[in-house]
Amino acid sequence: MVRPDIILNGVSLTPDLSGALFWPDRGWLVVADLHLEKGSGFAARGQLLPPYDTGATLSRLEEACRRLRPSRVISLGDSFHDRAAADRVAPGDGRRIAALTAAHDWIWIAGNHDPKPPDQWGGRVLEEVAEGALVFRHEARRGPAAGEVSGHYHPKAAVRVRGRKVGGRCFASDGDRLILPAFGAYAGGLNVLDPAVAGLFRPDFQVWIIGQERLYPFPAGRLEPDPQAASRA
Repeated sequence: MVRPDIILNGVSLTPDLSGALFWPDRGWLVVADLHLEKGSGFAARGQLLPPYDTGATLSRLEEACRRLRPSRVISLGDSFHDRAAADRVAPGDGRRIAALTAAHDWIWIAGNHDPKPPDQWGGRVLEEVAEGALVFRHEARRGPAAGEVSGHYHPKAAVRVRGRKVGGRCFASDGDRLILPAFGAYAGGLNVLDPAVAGLFRPDFQVWIIGQERLYPFPAGRLEPDPQAASRA
């Protein structure tokens, strides 16, 4: 039976319906891959998306902070969609970011997309954070990494229930490492059975799929690949 909480390297962590991770013993809230201003980045390349992703992402983050009252917030990299994204953030959204960082001990983990946030937005920029049995970084490292919490891959998963395939964003862990879902409104996802993700875990890894009202835990053996991947197998 898969437990609703995630035990990572002996530490109990709580996956949240918002897509954030909460560490109750420390009061830390962890999010990954906000990808702020992805919509405007795509629009600049001629792919029009509604320009509301930053506001929607911040609203979900504000709600999680109000509800869970974290002492520290860690954003695990790719907080901005590209190097110029911070320049495209609307002034009102910039003030919302500054209010969040002022209310918490805020850490921006450097990701492969990230510029340094403007100074007026607050927070500290670090490559990674180690605390007790855990280490928080943007991208999972190949090889042993006990207690590693990361993002980058935007994991999603699917299962077949009563003959119908359902799924969505998910947390994925084998007890040694944990990969968070992307928190950003337009971030998208990669099936956890893709070798880029599955190859990081032991074969008996588990997922916690984010549903409308709760999270659904499943072992890897219950998961379904994407149709394209299945046809290539």
